[in-house]
Amino acid sequence: MSVPFQLSGPPTLSRSTVDRNEPVRTDPGRLAELWTTGRVILLDEKGRTPVGPDATSLATRPASAVADERPADAHLLGEHEGVGYWAVHRPMTLREGVASPDSAWGRWTGAASEDGEEWHDLRTIGALLDDTSAGLYTTAVALTRWHNRARFCGRCGARTEARNAGWATHCAGCGLEEYPRTDPAVICLVHDDTGVNGEHVLLARQPVWPPERYSVLAGFVEAGESLEACVAREVAEEVSVPVHDIRYLGSQPWPFPRSIMVGFAAVAPRGAPLHPADGEIEEAHWISRARVREALDAGGEIEGLRLPGPTSIARMMLTGWAGSQP
Repeated sequence: MSVPFQLSGPPTLSRSTVDRNEPVRTDPGRLAELWTTGRVILLDEKGRTPVGPDATSLATRPASAVADERPADAHLLGEHEGVGYWAVHRPMTLREGVASPDSAWGRWTGAASEDGEEWHDLRTIGALLDDTSAGLYTTAVALTRWHNRARFCGRCGARTEARNAGWATHCAGCGLEEYPRTDPAVICLVHDDTGVNGEHVLLARQPVWPPERYSVLAGFVEAGESLEACVAREVAEEVSVPVHDIRYLGSQPWPFPRSIMVGFAAVAPRGAPLHPADGEIEEAHWISRARVREALDAGGEIEGLRLPGPTSIARMMLTGWAGSQP
C-alpha cells in the first residue's frame, strides 16, 4: 500500500553539528578565549567563502591570523569539538569567473585569489559540503546579510552597533535592541489526486529564471497568516488552482537574504485549468513522475526540464515525490 511521500533526510542547509551555546555570547572572557583559539570563515561582498580543493569543506583561517583581538564585526557561529567558529566580512580582490561546482542555476560563478584558492557561493556548494561546513556557512551568510541591512535603527534612524557576538544590535540613539530576523516562506509540492501521491507534479517557472528551469511553487507568508493558509493562497494566486490535504514536510534556512523555507505537500485536481499569474509565473505544467525521475537520473536536467539545484529544499521534495508510488 502506498504511503504519503516524505523527505529522505534533513534538507541540505538544515544540517549542522555546531553548538550555538547562546549564554557564551555575553561572556567576554569566554569570547576572548574562543577568538584566540578559533577559526574564521571569511566572506566577500558577494557572500562567497574560500573552500577546500574538493569543495566539501570550508577553508577557514586561524582567528589570530585575521586579528590579534576580536573585531567588532566578528560574529560567533558556535563551537564544534572545542573550537569556536566566527564569520568575518571583508572586501576582497579576486579573479572573477571561476566555474562553480554546481552550475544548476547558471547564475553564481565563483572567484579565485592570487594563489588559486577558490571562493564559492552557498547556493552552489551547499549540497557538496559536509554537515559541519554546511551549518557554519549557512549561519555565516544569514548573520552577515542581516547585519548589512541592520546598520541603522528602524525606530529612530540612529546607527546601531553589534552586540552579543553578532547576535543582536543596539541602537546608539534610543537603545532599541534587535535580533536577527527570519522571514518565513512556504514552498509546496502540489501533485494530482490520483492515489496517495499522484502521478503528476505541478511545476512552474518565473520569467527571470534560465530557460527550461522549473520548480515547485513558493511564496512569502503575510502578516497574520498561517503557513497552511499561505500555501493555499500562493498556489491560487500563482496558477489559479485550489489545493487540499496540505501537510508539512520539513524546513530549510535560505539566507537570501533571510528566509526559512517551510516545505509542504498538497493535492489538486489535475483537470483544473492552470492560469499562470501575469508577470510572476511564465509557464506552469503538470509533469509526470517518469519525466521527473528521468531528469533526476540525468543529474537534474534533460531537454525541456531543468530541476532546482541540489542545495534547494525543492530538489529534495521532488526527489522524495519521484521515489514514491502513486
